Amino acid sequence: MMALSKPTFLTHFKTLATPCYHRRPLPFITGRFLSFATPEEAAAERRRRKRRLRIEPPLSSLHRSQQQQQQLPPKPIQNPNAPKLPETVAAVSGNRLNLHNQILTLIRKNDLEEAALFTRHSVYSNCRPTIFTVNAVMAAQLRQSKYSDLLSLHRFITQAGVAPNVITYNLLFQTYLDCKKPDTALEHYKQFINNAPFNPSPTTYRILIRGLVDNGKLEKAMDLKEEMFVKGVVADPAVYSYLMMGCVRADDPDGVFRLYEELKEKLGGVVSDGIVYGSLMKGYFMKGMEEEAMACYDEAVGENSSVKMSAVAYNNVLDALCKNGKFDEALKLFDRMIGEHNPPRRLVVNLGSFNVMADGYCAERRFEEAIEVFRKMGEYRCSPDTLSFNNLIDQLCKNGMLGEAEKLYREMGEKGVNPDEYTYGVLIDTCFKEDRVDDGAAYFKKMIESGLRPNLAVYNRLVDQLVKVGKIDEAKSFFDIMVKKLKMDDASYKFIMKALSDGGKLDEVLKVVDEMLDDDGVEFNEELQQFVKGELGKEGREDDLVKLMEDKERRKAEAKAKEAEAAEASKKSARDAISSLIPSKLFGKKDRTENPENANVVEASTADSIGNTEAGKEEVEEATVSANSEEINSEDIEEIASKNDGETGLNA
Repeated sequence: MMALSKPTFLTHFKTLATPCYHRRPLPFITGRFLSFATPEEAAAERRRRKRRLRIEPPLSSLHRSQQQQQQLPPKPIQNPNAPKLPETVAAVSGNRLNLHNQILTLIRKNDLEEAALFTRHSVYSNCRPTIFTVNAVMAAQLRQSKYSDLLSLHRFITQAGVAPNVITYNLLFQTYLDCKKPDTALEHYKQFINNAPFNPSPTTYRILIRGLVDNGKLEKAMDLKEEMFVKGVVADPAVYSYLMMGCVRADDPDGVFRLYEELKEKLGGVVSDGIVYGSLMKGYFMKGMEEEAMACYDEAVGENSSVKMSAVAYNNVLDALCKNGKFDEALKLFDRMIGEHNPPRRLVVNLGSFNVMADGYCAERRFEEAIEVFRKMGEYRCSPDTLSFNNLIDQLCKNGMLGEAEKLYREMGEKGVNPDEYTYGVLIDTCFKEDRVDDGAAYFKKMIESGLRPNLAVYNRLVDQLVKVGKIDEAKSFFDIMVKKLKMDDASYKFIMKALSDGGKLDEVLKVVDEMLDDDGVEFNEELQQFVKGELGKEGREDDLVKLMEDKERRKAEAKAKEAEAAEASKKSARDAISSLIPSKLFGKKDRTENPENANVVEASTADSIGNTEAGKEEVEEATVSANSEEINSEDIEEIASKNDGETGLNA
């Protein structure tokens, strides 16, 4: 290191010692920024500053918060009774998507009971199903006509707070309309309009109007069509097609033409949807205007036609041709449809096409060809349903071809199609016409074993046929089975008792009466009593009915007496339990007497024992209630208790 000389060192030292005035002066330091003597003082200062900031916030922050409040719009007040909005498709994700796929798997396996049960259990689990999952289960139940299960599931999700969407309402409307309850469907539609947070869809009006037409409510369907326009829904050719079919069924061809002209006007003068042309052709045929009908046919399906024809539109045209003597034209059109059918690109033929052609062949009494075309539908990816089988079985049975109908019935099981009550009813009635009573009874038994519930009319026809051929025991066995499942009327009871009486089985008649008297839902009225007395009087056994009724009344009286004794015993046991909890010095019955000075004077009774529970309860009540609305103090209660002890000693 280089050494410094003494003069140089002194010069440098003087420079450092000289004050530098151009330097920046130190800021003024207040006392509050200095260190505190103790940590407690520092903490106290911090708390003081925080309290002051809470009481007097800085002006800058206060001004900023006021500006933000002015910029934000006021929040609307939420109505707690407002209906919940349904979930969107985005909710079907994650675990809820996995749940949705699991339930769809159960539906594909045709295990609808398990699918519905799984859905119910999932509602109160960590993975709540979406309304789309619920709709899938309800749609599957609707396809299989399980209406009670569908309504039960809908009631459950409503109580569970699952918000429905428009598809849910549509399924509910379709259910009530299929059950022949159009008024109930309209009531639910009104509730939907008044309460739902969304508008109906065009499909909603299609379902409602078609269902009303099928249930003979054409006027209400017309009114609903006008309401559709009020709701902003555009003119729908499908809706007009249903209304035009309703006019055809009501023999009103002029109504068909009015609806077509109205639709044409609303669509700008051109109707390009072919779904209305079948009904329009039927209207012309009804008026005897065959040339106009065929001109309409050429306009719809001609070579230069610009009309869009769907499978349903083709089916309507086929039906118009088959029912108006143009079956040859229908065959040509059907062959053309099969040629154009190229699934999945172009779908021209469906299940309805084969049903229409089967009906057309049957109308021409060409039943073998009807069966042949019916069995061909599987080649075109069409699966027959119960309605299709019932239609053809009914046609065959009406024309004396029970054997072929039974073959189709067996094919239903092979193809996984379940027969319904109508299927069995047609086969049973046809067996009776063919004097095959045993076969008819066998079909009835199969219907019961399959879980179906025959109506009272089918049952009455069965027992009538069995009684006619002398099989009273079999008729009685079916009566014993169905009396628990059907609500028998007086005529049904009279019939079976008359059959038993004519067969000399009066004991069985009395047994039927005995069962009627045991059933609270059945009234053994005066008319039935006179009828039974008349049947028993043939053998001089009128008194047996009187004895039976008296014995039944006596047994009922004894049963009521036993119930009363059991109730009294339970009350006594309850009193004994209470008495064990009350101190013995408060037992004893007291009588209140009037006293002009004090209306709350209580006198002891020497006639009651100490162990009377009711007396003890009364003592406690009278010792705590005053006629002047004043409470008795503890000294009064002790005085009363001492008097009880003295009187108890006297009684002893």
